Amino acid sequence: MKQLSIKDIARLAGVVPSTVSFVINGKEKEMRISEEMAKKIRKIIKDTGYIPNKSAASLRTGKTHVIGLIVENISNRFFSMLAKAIEDIAYDVGYRLVYCSTENDDKKGSELIRMLHKQVDGFIITPSKGMKEEVLKLKTSGKPVVLLDRYFADVDIPYVLVDNKKSVKSGVELLYEKGYKRIAFIITALEQTQMQDRLASFKAAAKKHDILDPELILELPFSAQEGAYENDIRSFLKKHKDIDAIFFATNYLAIQGLKALQELNWKIPGKVGVLSFDDHEIFKLYTPSITAINQPITEIAKKGVEILRLQMSGKAEPAGQATLLKSEIINRKSL
Repeated sequence: MKQLSIKDIARLAGVVPSTVSFVINGKEKEMRISEEMAKKIRKIIKDTGYIPNKSAASLRTGKTHVIGLIVENISNRFFSMLAKAIEDIAYDVGYRLVYCSTENDDKKGSELIRMLHKQVDGFIITPSKGMKEEVLKLKTSGKPVVLLDRYFADVDIPYVLVDNKKSVKSGVELLYEKGYKRIAFIITALEQTQMQDRLASFKAAAKKHDILDPELILELPFSAQEGAYENDIRSFLKKHKDIDAIFFATNYLAIQGLKALQELNWKIPGKVGVLSFDDHEIFKLYTPSITAINQPITEIAKKGVEILRLQMSGKAEPAGQATLLKSEIINRKSL
């Protein structure tokens, strides 16, 4: 059986081949093709089982219509939800997505950029500190790139993330209003800019209310291993038994912290209040449910894809543009 071509689809739809090509590549709005015609073409493609020759199109246009997404850990709830949101948004505008994890390993992250460079039209990256040089090479070569969740303070590359400073400040204000004074702050991966912002904001907000105790800040090294933090958190809590609230800087730290609290038989919120930066399904099911600062994942994904598409179309927004989005505190029963 003869394999269908784009000309066959165009003949069945009663249009020229370029119209079919524009619909396949998600450019119907840009080329002012009616939604009715676009739906007709997509239905014909579906009914006939036509499979576009992406390789041939790539050779002809120099475009792959693929976006490379490089995140810290695709198994982490935040990054898996972010990847899914980006994938859905990108697909709706004619792009596919390939994604992989760095595990916060600078060498691995840099190797992934080099590996994908010729296979994708642009990158969305949550970089580790040591990936800076490779990310700069993307900019120098003219490759579209947007950073998500974290950024390089001295590099003019657009980035999108939640407003970490305002989010943490709001968290401290909530704890203070609830009457907590001996507040511990547990954080990791301090080489990352977003974590530096969270720590700086906690210190400033606690100092403002005269409740800052540097001894109650636990800084842990990054680990990709599940369960790596529980022992350290438990030892810290045993040392500081007068703590009346704990503010975890990430949800995976909070999960490990809840295990430590359970083993120590510290009641929530009777003995200690708990607040997590980043929500998690577990927090809704835990007894009592855990109050969390929720990041606008869909908004982050949408803005990241939007800025990348502008770059890929040659209509880039100003270099180094910072997009800071507002978080939401989900009040539950742990405070």
